[in-house]
Amino acid sequence: MSVKTDKRDSIRLAQLLRAGELTSVWVPDEDHEALRDLIRARHDAREDLQSSRQRLVHFLLRHGIRPPQGVRNWSVKHREWLKRLTFERASQRIVFQEYLHAINEVEDRMKRIEAQIHEEALQSEHAPVIQALQTLRGVAEVTAVTLVAEIGQFSRFSNPRQLMSYAGLVPKEYSSGSSRWQGSITKTGNSQIRRSIVEVCWSYRHRPSLKGELLKRQEGQDPEAKRIAWKAQHRLHMKYHRISAKGKGGKVAVVAVARELLGFIWAIGCAIEDKQVSLSNVA
Repeated sequence: MSVKTDKRDSIRLAQLLRAGELTSVWVPDEDHEALRDLIRARHDAREDLQSSRQRLVHFLLRHGIRPPQGVRNWSVKHREWLKRLTFERASQRIVFQEYLHAINEVEDRMKRIEAQIHEEALQSEHAPVIQALQTLRGVAEVTAVTLVAEIGQFSRFSNPRQLMSYAGLVPKEYSSGSSRWQGSITKTGNSQIRRSIVEVCWSYRHRPSLKGELLKRQEGQDPEAKRIAWKAQHRLHMKYHRISAKGKGGKVAVVAVARELLGFIWAIGCAIEDKQVSLSNVA
């Protein structure tokens, strides 16, 4: 027989609240939830696109059909090659056309979703933070919106390590007595943030520079955000090559860079949020 403890638990919670022992939890508002839905719909569409493409590739391989040497899959030349393919049997022609049509449908869905993401990046109340995050190398519009949607309020983390833990990018730790051992990352946090950040960090293999799309994204942006982004380029580039020099390049180095990049992301997010609060107080 179970014993009801609701009354006793409520009294204990009231005591802890009075003593200041309870930690408040940030709850996303409806705007953040809507932004998360949009980002996750794009992620689903991206997975559908990959699956659709794989089905077509596997179909062609079953019939011994491969693209010409030097033609990269899903490039312009690859698509032109696909248009020229013919099949003798009607059944195979139908299968090929249906697979190709499924790819086109998902690509159209991706375009519609990304158009709405672009509008949110420019017009929503989160636009200042989204634009400021794009001053970082590798953080384009979709990644910036993903970070804002999944993290929410940056200042709710009192330090960058809390954000790293939230994303599951801190190493596992085993301690016993005087011994201490750290393993791979926990992967217990927000997978959307972790996936986006790790993809971004491959760009920090290259030397620091301001050119091309990154230079365009930085035009007219907050000077403090640009200062932090430039500092991040130098520090993370050196970190990647320092780890690589120890024989731990590739994914190990990228994950280490991703963890530190979250610190710069936190700094930019908090700086812009503080400025927004100051402006609202003046108004």
